[in-house]
Amino acid sequence: MSAAPAVVGGHLYLERDGLALLGRRHPDVVFGGGLWHTLAGHTEPGESVRACVVREAREEAGLVLDPADLHLVHTVHMPGAGPGAAPRLQLFFTAARWAGEPRVLEPECCTGWEWWPREALPAGTVPYTRAAIDAITHSPPYTELGWDYPVPGRTA
Repeated sequence: MSAAPAVVGGHLYLERDGLALLGRRHPDVVFGGGLWHTLAGHTEPGESVRACVVREAREEAGLVLDPADLHLVHTVHMPGAGPGAAPRLQLFFTAARWAGEPRVLEPECCTGWEWWPREALPAGTVPYTRAAIDAITHSPPYTELGWDYPVPGRTA
């Protein structure tokens, strides 16, 4: 039996003064239109997940990061979005430091960046993003969502 490929997503969870940075996804995007989400993207062929996070931060929000300043804080594992779709492995990193203020550089993907209280995220937050942010401070560093078999300690 061959191993199933997985789509790897790199997420940047930034916190400043107790506030978490989220971007509002454009209503016309394929995934999560109109919802709030961390800065994120999928790895490209030959790219590490840290390199992905650094690239996406620069492309989406104009933030400059050093890969050495990124620390893995949570992992979410989910099935694919449909029959035969590859499962998703979402890796959430925080940055010890960064340069720049978030600004909208890909308006076709994100309509704005806002800082939210971690304990009071907006109602329209992507469910796995909310689960990850909640777990970063309250739970183990791993969450499984959407699998159709019982998993001890699973968030949903």
